[in-house]
Parts: sequence; structure tokens; C-alpha cells
Amino acid sequence: MSEKEIKSLEDIFNQRIARDEKIEPKDWMPEKYRKTHIRQISQHAHSEIVGMLPEGNWISRCPTLRRKVALLAKVQDEGGHGLYLYSAAETLGISREEMFEQLHTGAAKYSSIFNYPTLTWADIGAIGWLVDGAAIMNQVALINTSFGPYSRAMIRICKEESFHQRQGYEIIMTLMNGTQEQKDMAQDALNRWWWPSLMMFGPRDEDSPNSEQSMRWKLKRKTNDELRQAFVDQTVPQAELIGLKVPDSDLKWNEERGHYDFGPIDWDEFWQVVNGHGPCNKERLAARNKAWDEGAWIREAANAYASKQAAKEEQRKTA
Repeated sequence: MSEKEIKSLEDIFNQRIARDEKIEPKDWMPEKYRKTHIRQISQHAHSEIVGMLPEGNWISRCPTLRRKVALLAKVQDEGGHGLYLYSAAETLGISREEMFEQLHTGAAKYSSIFNYPTLTWADIGAIGWLVDGAAIMNQVALINTSFGPYSRAMIRICKEESFHQRQGYEIIMTLMNGTQEQKDMAQDALNRWWWPSLMMFGPRDEDSPNSEQSMRWKLKRKTNDELRQAFVDQTVPQAELIGLKVPDSDLKWNEERGHYDFGPIDWDEFWQVVNGHGPCNKERLAARNKAWDEGAWIREAANAYASKQAAKEEQRKTA
């Protein structure tokens, strides 16, 4: 294809983006757009799958049967989200095996938040309230992303994440209506998860190498800092309503801006976790690799069954 033809296709593509048209897998797209979306969608999928781990180890330790059923449902939802997202990424020409290889070798990233430990039952509430709350803030905007399969996957994911957020907040509210020990447990969980939750939105806009291009292509509709501010504005009143104190001495309402001012984030900690040196990075990758290796026989059996059924279907057609 000549340079002139490519330029013409790029102009048409940019015009479609400007008109808010969805880009579908068989449509022409710039190679950088394709690769950027593979990176973004696969990282999202990895985050859903790895995100099952910090909660999964509490399934057997839930305080009531009701909590156990709810947590089982939530972890199952997250596995489904990963499936939707891997399927969306595959439409861009990357195989699921390649994405798993990138995850298991550490070549691909996932959300930094899942490299923190869940020390108490209150942490499960904090994850639902804060982590899923932050995820919703980001993912609602992704419903309008320019790539069709990703946009459509986000509709169901956001509905289910909304349930997860309410479930987590209800856990924290219950603890805040309990004994002093339970209230202290809830406050401790907020203290430990607040700042990592703010880090979930990624680096500051000026330090984010992909944000500007992603905004132009409408892969993102709001910047990292805009989403982070919206999360703070939404979550602080929720904490105050049930008697929790956000662990930020600089936090205050700014009447002039119409937003909360909040203190500086420890970006050294953020980059340390992102680069593989967080509290649970090695543990999370080890768990994923173990699950992959131990599940090899299931994949082999499924492939053998599929091949057998395909052969039977072929015989039926030629009979």
C-alpha cells in the first residue's frame, strides 16, 4: 500500500473517530491504534484475573454463609470479565495464549492495586468499596470508547462492578455499626487501601506517556487526574457518612474549585509496585503460573473433546 493510500485511510479513520463512530475489528485502523488497544484491553483482562487472588483466599474464611455466597459470586464475575476482555482483545489479532504468556512472564502489566495483601475481612469490604469504586469511575467512561468490542464488553462489566461496589460498602457499613474492634478494623482497612486506590488511576497526566494519544483516539474519555479527582469527590462523603476518616491530613473541600483538595501521592511507591517490587507481586505471578501449569490437563482434555466433536461433525456432513 502506498504512502498516499495509507494517508487517505488515516484521514477517513480520524474522521470516523471525530464522529464518535465505533471502530470494528475488520475496519482499517492504524497499527499503533491496534497495538495500543491490545495493550490496554489485555492489561484490563489481566487485572480482572489477578484481582480474583486477593479475594479468593477469603472465600473459606467469610464470617457468614451469606457473605461466602456473595464473595463467590463476585470472584466468579471477575473471571467472566477477564473472559469478555480477552475475547475482545483477540479480535485485534493477538491470541489468548500470547496474552497469558505476557502475563505469566511479567512482560504485561496489571493494576498495581492487586499487589497489596488482604489482611482482614475488612479488606474485602475496602476492595469492593474503594477498588471497585475506582474501577467503575474509569470503566463507565470506557463504555463510550471508540473500539466496538471493548465498548460493548464494558456495558455488562460496569453493571456487575456496581454490584461489587455496593457489596463492599455494605460490608464496611456493617463493621461500622458493630463493636469498637470492628470499627477499628474498618478504619485500618481504609488507612491501608486509600492511597493505593488513588494510584489505580495511573500516573499524573504529565507522566503518562500514552494518555494524550489515547484521548485523541477516544480510547479514554477522561484523563487520569480527572478520574482521580472524581473518585475523591465521590468517596470522601461516603466515608464521612458512616464515621470513617480518610487518612489524608491535607484533605479539605475547596469551595472555589468545587472539588476536594487532597495530599500528594507517593509516586515512588507507585512505580515500585508497577515495576514488580510491591508487597505481593511475586506471590501473584507465582499463583497465576501455578494455576496455569496445574490446569494444563483440562485445556488438553477440552481441545481433545473439541477435535473429536469436529471430526464427528465432518463425518456426518460427508455421510
